[in-house]
Amino acid sequence: MRLASEANYSKDDHAKVIVQFLKFGIVGVSNTLIAFAVYTVLLKVFGVWYVAASGIGFAVGAVNGFLLNRRWTFREHVGDALTPVRWAIVQTCGLGLNLGLVYLFVHDLGMDELVGQIPTTAIVTVLTFAVNRSWTFRTPAIAAAGGER
Repeated sequence: MRLASEANYSKDDHAKVIVQFLKFGIVGVSNTLIAFAVYTVLLKVFGVWYVAASGIGFAVGAVNGFLLNRRWTFREHVGDALTPVRWAIVQTCGLGLNLGLVYLFVHDLGMDELVGQIPTTAIVTVLTFAVNRSWTFRTPAIAAAGGER
């Protein structure tokens, strides 16, 4: 059974979602590059423990992501006082997952410290994208459509 909101979902709406996804991807690439650069410098130049370096890199990339996604990707998102709170919850969970996975890949599976960050980043990126898209930066139309059943 189709929802009333789905029946009114036009080709223009599909195009907007595709553009939004592409923008999110561009922001994600910038987050990843920033996080990996910070991680590498902390690890290789300053000798910071790889788990701490990963956490700091993740946090720097996450702040970049929030600012760019809020101003560019999800520009139509009006936002409320809880938007930064939702973002912080998602990023905190993402950070926990990031730290756990990099530790697993390096300590338990014996991967190189830099190589272990690659699958970690891929997994965490996909999961945080899905949650941020559907919860943190949801638009009123998307939130309303999810509530009608």
